[in-house]
Amino acid sequence: MRDPEELFVALAQSKFRSRFLLGVKEKEYLNEKTLAVVLEHGRRFVIERLSDAQPKNDGRQTPMRGHPIFIAQHATATCCRGCLAKWHRIPEGQPLTPEQIDYIIAVLARWLEK
Repeated sequence: MRDPEELFVALAQSKFRSRFLLGVKEKEYLNEKTLAVVLEHGRRFVIERLSDAQPKNDGRQTPMRGHPIFIAQHATATCCRGCLAKWHRIPEGQPLTPEQIDYIIAVLARWLEK
């Protein structure tokens, strides 16, 4: 897994990744539900959509809008197994470990907190 400081420097240099921002609806949702609740949603999404060795619809399983976690996943390259391999050094073809899931949630939390 990648050092978070190094990761966020690289993400900031990506035109694609740096264009993702929370909209008014997502900010309101985050404020209403709290960061802790939204991160629990994120943990569930990661487990359901990314944790398998070969996730269904990999590369297309994370919507671009509709929930703060989805936007954060695209902003932090935690949206599919290919991005997890490229940006986070989490290998494809193996189920995610609990430690890797915790790392992904920590990355999402850091992005959402800013």
